[in-house]
Amino acid sequence: MDLTTIDRGCVVTSVAGRDEGREFVVLDLTKDGQYAVIADGKLRKVEKPKTKKLKHLRFYAASAGEDISGKIQNGTLPGNAEVRKALKMFSTEESING
Repeated sequence: MDLTTIDRGCVVTSVAGRDEGREFVVLDLTKDGQYAVIADGKLRKVEKPKTKKLKHLRFYAASAGEDISGKIQNGTLPGNAEVRKALKMFSTEESING
């Protein structure tokens, strides 16, 4: 997957708005392809995700993890704790590789 392609289960960072710099997991995309439905499991819970324009997000080639991506691809939502844990592991990986 290249950086211009986004799919459900990807990790993104907000580059605009009051949540700038925060990492999120993409739960879904809108039908028109203009927006991503995102959650971080803390401020934006899975039960009430945020819809954000794609141009306001930075995409990473990494997924949030096999378990979370698998659940999202199968149509079930992961728990907030699972999302937080995956984002924490992603942040740790980024800082090590970084």
